[in-house]
Amino acid sequence: MRPPLAEFIENPETRCPAVLVLDTSASMKGAAITELNAGVRAFFNDIRSDPLAALRVELAMVCFGGGARLERDFATLDVGPVPELAAGGNTPLGAALHLAVDALEYRVNRYRAAGIAHYRPWLFLITDGRPTDGIAWQLAAQRAQHADLSGALALYPIGVAKADMALLAELASPLRAPILLDGLRFRDLFDWMSRSMRRVSLSRIGTRQPPLPEFGDWALSGS
Repeated sequence: MRPPLAEFIENPETRCPAVLVLDTSASMKGAAITELNAGVRAFFNDIRSDPLAALRVELAMVCFGGGARLERDFATLDVGPVPELAAGGNTPLGAALHLAVDALEYRVNRYRAAGIAHYRPWLFLITDGRPTDGIAWQLAAQRAQHADLSGALALYPIGVAKADMALLAELASPLRAPILLDGLRFRDLFDWMSRSMRRVSLSRIGTRQPPLPEFGDWALSGS
């Protein structure tokens, strides 16, 4: 049996962790889920094209549609296939956000146990609808906001189509306003993500984080 920390012995590189919290509810059927899948594939391919980023960027995916599930556990992008997402069910955003923060906390503890350095984790929430799990989303939002303000992660809420941007503004950290995606330009969004994470993953721990690329015209005001 593989030792629990063998992955860090095989690859001791500094890690740049991110978790995608993706709305795969029924409202995402059709063109939206097709374009989301295309964006995810482009992200994997772009990170994999950079030999160092492929060893440093770690991605987990939490999907919520009819339930919240860990679609992909944390691993570098040189490991495993690209998940293919399908849409269906309701929108348990709160449960998904709790699951994502749990996964990040667990992963960071694994880094510490193995003596692996890491950059500040990223959490990208992408949704086109309102939560269907009562006040759970509010409790999850408070937890994610606190984690952002304490430096434990960087929270990026992103609305799609007719997303409730007032709700996302309530969910967002005071440090970062929600973004409304222009149409279904997921590939532009994921291109920005990959360029940003590649830039950070090439920087030295303990130095000032390099400036991230500017948002393009795919990012509209969330107001």
